[in-house]
This record gives sequence, C-alpha cells and structure tokens, in this order.
Amino acid sequence: MDLEALGLYFDAFGIQRLGALQGELISGGRSNLTYRVTDGLTSWVVRRPPAAGQTTSAHDVIREARVGRALTGTVVPVPPVVALCEDTAVLGVPFTVTGWVQGRIVRDRDELDALSDTQVGAVCSSMMDVLAGLHDVDPAAVGLEGFGRPEGFVARQVALWRRQWDRVRTRELPDVERLHALLSERVPDSQASGIVHGDYRIDNLMLDDGNPAKIKAVLDWELSTLGDPRTDVALMCIYRHPALDVVLGLPAAWASPRIPSADDLAQAYADRSGRDLGDWPFYLSLAAFKLAVISEGIAHRAHAGADASRNAAQAAEAVPDLISAGLAHLRA
Repeated sequence: MDLEALGLYFDAFGIQRLGALQGELISGGRSNLTYRVTDGLTSWVVRRPPAAGQTTSAHDVIREARVGRALTGTVVPVPPVVALCEDTAVLGVPFTVTGWVQGRIVRDRDELDALSDTQVGAVCSSMMDVLAGLHDVDPAAVGLEGFGRPEGFVARQVALWRRQWDRVRTRELPDVERLHALLSERVPDSQASGIVHGDYRIDNLMLDDGNPAKIKAVLDWELSTLGDPRTDVALMCIYRHPALDVVLGLPAAWASPRIPSADDLAQAYADRSGRDLGDWPFYLSLAAFKLAVISEGIAHRAHAGADASRNAAQAAEAVPDLISAGLAHLRA
C-alpha cells in the first residue's frame, strides 16, 4: 500500500497525523485486505480490496462504510468510520479508514482456551444480545432502507449460491443438485426482514481485553444487507460444524466444543430476540449449502493459483460433509 499517497489523502481530508505513516498488513487474502496504519501515536484501520478481482470487493468496502456509519450510536458496536475514499486515483482501489479499536480477536482454539468457561459462556451470551439487537434496528430509521432487497431474499439466496457453485466447482457432486432442488421447493412463504451481518461468529468480533464478555466492535460487514434474520442465525449455527476447521485451515475457536451447541445458540437467540425460528431446518440447510459453496470457491482459487494460503486447496474436503449436513437438516 502506498503510505505516502495515503498520508496526502489524510492531509487533504483533515485527518490529523503527526508525521509519516507506517503500516502493516494484519489480515488479507480471501476477501478485503486489512492494514493497521499509525503515525506513532494514533492508529487507524484501512480496508481495501486486493488488486485482483476488485470489482465485487470494491463494492464491499463501500457497503462496510455505509453500514458502519448507519449503526454508529445504536446498540450494535462498530468501529468509527473516519473516511470512505471511492477515488481510485489515490490507492488504485476504493478504501475505508476506521478508528483503531483496541481489544482481542479470538480466532483459534489456543486463543479461546485463554478464556475461562465462565468467560466463554459470557461472550456467547453477549453475542446473542448483539445479534438480536442488530436485527431489531429499523433500517429506515438509520438510513439503510435501500441497503438491500428484502423481498424474495431467501429465494434469491438459493439461486445465488447455485450459480456460484456452477462458477467454482472443481468436480461433480450429485448431492449438490439434490440439495439445491430441495431448497428451491421449500423456500418459506413467510419471511422476516432486517439488517443481516452475513458472517457472524466469534472471530468477527473485537472483545474487550479486560472483560471479554464486552463486545467492543462487530467487524467485517462486507456481506451485510437487508434480508431474513434467520439466515444470520443459521449461518452462525452452521459455523459450529467441525468442517469449519478445514474451511479456515486452522483449529477454529467457533468450532470448539467449549462453545455452546448450535441448538443452544439458536435457543438463546430466540429467547433474547423473541423471534420465531420457524422453518428452522430449511435455514440450517441453506446455511450449510452456502458454506459448502464458499469452501469449494476457496479450493477453486487455490487450484487457479489465486490463493496461495496454506491449506486453501484442502477446503474442498469440507464440501461433501456440509452438503450431507444440508440434506440431513431437510430430512429432520
């Protein structure tokens, strides 16, 4: 990243800095790249798409900034949005600047095991509070009434992930056709609507260092939209599947047996939100289908040489188990 150009942008838009900027990549590869940038005293986070395949990701950072601004001051904690730059002349791609939120992110089992059982339970309880709070936010009241198309959202999701499968598949799996056909037949008639995060699990949260039960910020809003909140809850629950370890290429904290079961999480969310989780097997099945296609996509990029991440090619191993889980939920 061109830190000199970023510094000039800071100056032009009145973002105070003490001197030259320094930066380090703290996350990247499969979606947007995340940098920590500092002037030695103040730190910021810069999010930008990778240079390759930037069209979709560029749209994502714009969405992230929009939803971050909208949710500021609500019950949902978000990083403060400092700037959104859509001028590609600055860094070659659009980017966002947010304030640095100090805390801890729990990604793997070792990081989770640094927490006591009481703390793990408290974190999960706080997660349900925040997710229920997000789904209760009125999109129109925060300026997000045009953020997505909630009508027909679930049917479009079923069709979207089938199209994505056709783009990324690396082999023939007849059960994918079976699962898609069943999902298409069983789209619920009645659907709720709200702001959905699209990727809600423990490693997309910034927890307080001293009190991990306090969520300081919900991160990674690139998949957020307006849709059925049950899709958010179901994906969070499907992420509890052991296949998540294979998908992420690490012993994922959220797949640990120390986290409450998917059933317990769903019940806790229902208790907090007062929402009906009707047609629940369908939503779990759709979430399994989505995660299976994402896993195949990771492997597809690895085979194409676009993702050199360790274990990326192994993500395909998770797909049959996830498709089987999707079929099993529909038979439940």
